[in-house]
Amino acid sequence: MRIALTLLLLGVPQLAFAAAAPKKKPPAKTPPAQTAPAPAETPAPVEPAAAAPVTAAPAVKPPGPAPRPAAPAGPKAQVGGAGQNSLEGGKRPWAEGVSPAEQTLALDLFREGNNALKEPNFSRAVIKYREALAHWDHPAIHYNLALALLNLDQPLETHEQFVASLKYGAAPLDSDKFEQATRYKALLEKQLAGVDIRCNMEGATVKLDGKTLYVAPGRYTGLTTAGPHSIVATKEGYITNELSLPLPAGETKVFELNLLTTDDLTEYKRLWPQYVPYVVLVVGAVVAGSGLGMHLGARRVYSIYDNQVSGCAAESPFQGGCRLTPQLASQKQSGDILQTAAFAAYAVGGAVVVIGAALLYANRLQPYRITVGITSGQKAQVSLLPWLSPWGGGAALGVELP
Repeated sequence: MRIALTLLLLGVPQLAFAAAAPKKKPPAKTPPAQTAPAPAETPAPVEPAAAAPVTAAPAVKPPGPAPRPAAPAGPKAQVGGAGQNSLEGGKRPWAEGVSPAEQTLALDLFREGNNALKEPNFSRAVIKYREALAHWDHPAIHYNLALALLNLDQPLETHEQFVASLKYGAAPLDSDKFEQATRYKALLEKQLAGVDIRCNMEGATVKLDGKTLYVAPGRYTGLTTAGPHSIVATKEGYITNELSLPLPAGETKVFELNLLTTDDLTEYKRLWPQYVPYVVLVVGAVVAGSGLGMHLGARRVYSIYDNQVSGCAAESPFQGGCRLTPQLASQKQSGDILQTAAFAAYAVGGAVVVIGAALLYANRLQPYRITVGITSGQKAQVSLLPWLSPWGGGAALGVELP
């Protein structure tokens, strides 16, 4: 008489055998003394709830390990194809294309990972689960790998594994594990940051934190850890576009990356409006011209004064020359004043003309680099005001900082 014993490991996903055994007579009822060990005696793996990424929502109970993926099908089980389900003959898409030998290797590595998960030795469990996935990409292996990564505080990889475990729905897991994987996936998405990075520049290489995402044109959408990150787009002959900024948890940021050449980022501007230096030059010329007018007026006054003195001396040759009358003194004083003002106007006008020439040179078109993505502040306001007085002249330069 053959006795069929079924061993269940609660809390650790186990691979369910898919082999179709030859038909036998129904096993006889086993006496109570010969029953399999009770499930409660089986060691359960360490609860992953202590992992940091999910402590923000303690209301959700940490998932237990998934049920064991189906074991490799024996030769007789291949009649219906590699994807034939051991349960009621349904298809198992997660087993399609996986040979029995590969399934056996995956099963052995999966068991080693489960043992490491129960010790607990999460690092070893991760290694064994990944080795198992190299032979068989089974959702239950992804689920247990997510549990191990969760305890190692790797939220991004944990999320990826939970997503992979949900690929085929609840069929390869049980409904409880499927529901808990869905909850944990939602919790992790609230702790991670979403990015939508786009670049249409042909041939540009787009990187996130030094890892190449794609060669443009393209688009990348995904999750990353919250906090500071670096997004870079590069192409030969173009200026590198680099963004360094923090990404908030639970939000998705969109980035449009544009690449520009040096010429694209170069503009030509003047310090002041183009007319300002010319206005200063004109003012200086006007002031100097007024000085010339006053100089000519002084010469006329001096000429009149000289003529009056000469006439006076001719009329009184024997009286010791001409006597300086108040009228002659006033005439001479007027000429002195005009001549002094003329010299002052020459000095001020010349100074203003020199300033105007300097401003004309300083106000030439100058190239400067545009800063992409940064808003510059207000520019300093510069004002120039020439002035003239009976005691001198000059120009007042004012600078108003933002």
